[in-house]
Amino acid sequence: MRCRLSLIAIFAATSLTLARPEDKPPAFTNPEKAGEDYAVQGEYLHKTRERTGERKGGLQVIADGKGRFELFMCDGGLPGDGWNGKDRFPLGAERSSDKQIKISPGAAWTASTTPNGLTLKRTDGGETLSFEKTMRKGPSLGASPPAGATVLFDGKSADEWINGQLVETNLLKMGAESKRKFQDFNLHLEFRTPFMPTARGQQRGNSGVYLQGRYEVQVLDSFGLAGEDNECGGIYKIAKPKVNMCFPPLSWQTYDIDFTAARFDEAGKKTADALVTVKHNGVVIHDKQKLPQPTAGGAKEGPEPGPIALQNHDGDPVYYRNIWVVEKR
Repeated sequence: MRCRLSLIAIFAATSLTLARPEDKPPAFTNPEKAGEDYAVQGEYLHKTRERTGERKGGLQVIADGKGRFELFMCDGGLPGDGWNGKDRFPLGAERSSDKQIKISPGAAWTASTTPNGLTLKRTDGGETLSFEKTMRKGPSLGASPPAGATVLFDGKSADEWINGQLVETNLLKMGAESKRKFQDFNLHLEFRTPFMPTARGQQRGNSGVYLQGRYEVQVLDSFGLAGEDNECGGIYKIAKPKVNMCFPPLSWQTYDIDFTAARFDEAGKKTADALVTVKHNGVVIHDKQKLPQPTAGGAKEGPEPGPIALQNHDGDPVYYRNIWVVEKR
């Protein structure tokens, strides 16, 4: 009896590393103006029904600019939703003159867009796989502040912020710092990275959330990347996220952060490191992570409370909304 190959095994032999230009392109903040590549980029799911039950595979399609893409197959589903956390293989692709998507090398696979997703088919007449596009949302997206919460931004005014600026009528621009300061707290905020298809690495939708102005939880368009300490959800030089839960650019994403400040004795000597638990789009990516020192560029550690700061990195238009804090007593 012929054994059915996993989705990863099917695609593992066709990986390709695409060229990465060094110039930094314009940043798109409006999906309607982002172009044809943006419409293809995103997350896709493949589902099959077998005797042993439902089998899923995930596909992340990342735009590399000028009609080129990287595709990552995730065995079992998408990150945080079925992916086994190990088997993840890259493919190269590009959009041809007839606007179809060709998998590299071209002789092995063809791909066609459908009203709901992508269909991949082997050119030798082998297996055909249908993927449906999905738009995930974190479970706390749009969450209302509970009773007793301090609302820092509700879309009506930036008065709670130093250098606070409203953009697109009701969003908060990066580069702001809260006027209020906090000690131990739970923080909820929502952020959106721009679409920058030919930018790479730290140039691609970079910002960050500084807790007490000291410890940064990275914000970056890290969709489809490996998930390092300098990528979205990472704590620079301290800890990478347990899983890269970054959604595609121009998606609204959530951070729910439980923070306990460092402790100091009467002489000013630190007796306990700060602790942080972070949920990114509803998935725990740091669990009671110790923060032994502040992030480079952050304020010096001390017993006094500090603000929430939203980093401006080279003007990348990262926007925020629905920010509130519940202080722990």
